[in-house]
Amino acid sequence: MRSQRFRRLGLSATLALAAGLTCMAQPASAAPAAPMTVTVDKATAKPGDTVTVTLTFTNDQTTNAQFVYQSIQPTWNTTQDPALKYAFKTCAGDTVQCDVANQSGTLRYNVPILPGATRTAKLTYQIAADSACGPSRKIEFYSYLYFEYQGGQAKKDGVYQTSTDVACATPAPAAAHK
Repeated sequence: MRSQRFRRLGLSATLALAAGLTCMAQPASAAPAAPMTVTVDKATAKPGDTVTVTLTFTNDQTTNAQFVYQSIQPTWNTTQDPALKYAFKTCAGDTVQCDVANQSGTLRYNVPILPGATRTAKLTYQIAADSACGPSRKIEFYSYLYFEYQGGQAKKDGVYQTSTDVACATPAPAAAHK
């Protein structure tokens, strides 16, 4: 009689262990997307080229975003290389304000922004024809984002970065003589 009781207890313990391990093996849910992505349309550009920076805000909250402000500025490393020459030319997108001047910009997105919805702005800058170039030269930006939600009772902010290598122009091949 005892051996049958131990067998039942052992079988119950084995089933409980298997069920517990199965529950622990479930895949973890994906982390929510960051509220901001910053991308450039090309990783490498030459003097004279234009580069478009795309800023995409996603409302990662469960209530509407009522106010969204963003700025884009050159990083300290970029400001310390005076031979890098570029200037913002245009700013457009889902915004009520989108201003660029020289090497920076500010914008405010159209609100309200429903939970999970996005707003996008595109800022274009041009690298001067006489800008320095080379393997260690990068035009880098950081973007500061601030937004309010829950009827303005809660807020969130953060810093996001992106960069573009500035490659030297490749000289045109010399014309072949026949």
